[in-house]
Amino acid sequence: MDIGIAFDLKSDFTAAPGAPDDRLEEYDSERTIAAIEAALSRRGHRARRMGGGKRFLAALLAEPPELVFNVAEGAGSRSREAHVPAACEMVGVPCTHSDPLTLALALDKALAKSVVAAAGVAVARGAVVSRVEQLAALDLPFPCIAKPLFEGSSMGVRKGSKSGDGEQLRRDVLRLLTGYEQPALVEEFLTGPEFTVGILGSGESARVLATMEIHPRGGATADFVYSVEVKRVWDEQVEYHVPPRRPPALVAAIEAVALASYRALQCRDVGRVDVRLGADGRPRFIELNPLPGINPGWSDLCVLAERVGVDHDALVGRILEQALARLARS
Repeated sequence: MDIGIAFDLKSDFTAAPGAPDDRLEEYDSERTIAAIEAALSRRGHRARRMGGGKRFLAALLAEPPELVFNVAEGAGSRSREAHVPAACEMVGVPCTHSDPLTLALALDKALAKSVVAAAGVAVARGAVVSRVEQLAALDLPFPCIAKPLFEGSSMGVRKGSKSGDGEQLRRDVLRLLTGYEQPALVEEFLTGPEFTVGILGSGESARVLATMEIHPRGGATADFVYSVEVKRVWDEQVEYHVPPRRPPALVAAIEAVALASYRALQCRDVGRVDVRLGADGRPRFIELNPLPGINPGWSDLCVLAERVGVDHDALVGRILEQALARLARS
């Protein structure tokens, strides 16, 4: 097949002066795109780079591929992850990963939680805050955690993002509103262990690839924040347990939350769902990434896949297989 790769590199963008140091955290490296390209080529496909944004549009119109392998994060709005699949829909070119509606919906953490909660899945309680003055009416117990409403890769989530009182929360929300120019989502801080679940497939055929527990190397689990600082040096800060060192019944409950959330948001081909236990020991949905990073040896999806014998090359192949099987059924 002629497969175009849609992507955005960190080097494609320049952060504004004074912007937080993680403003480009979502975007890919040359190494990641080269690995995807090689994996597709090894399967006999013609893999060609199409880039993202206007460059992708120009390439799509000039020489439409048979399929787009989409890892483009987009830029400019809360719908940024939907740009590539929307363009593909307009010109009739199929693509891997979820459709534009799911990608836009999942990026808005509050909207995604509303849909998941409506499906009967337990979620972390929270509220959207656009101005610090709204915090006075917030009906959440401390501790709380605040994060940008529509970002990924733990952008804006720092080691100090757990707030124990109103003044600390006010400072953190102000930091987010100023630095990321979007509302903040304030949530109850779940004090149990954190897990992430990799899923392959679409609809009722979706299945768990693996579940990974994120265990802090230092400090108490009840205080742990899976922050951008931690992710950057994860091998020093955390241990990844695949499978989790937890009772099978609990792992099954975590995976049930993840699968129900994935299906509620109508994800396709691949996704990664974050789940954390509350003080009562019950798993709760935190958020879902239908366009998970696939940076070899670093991204959570790649790490958990490798722990169950699926290397990066095979993971790219499985995502492609899921997309092709889905398209064959449609």
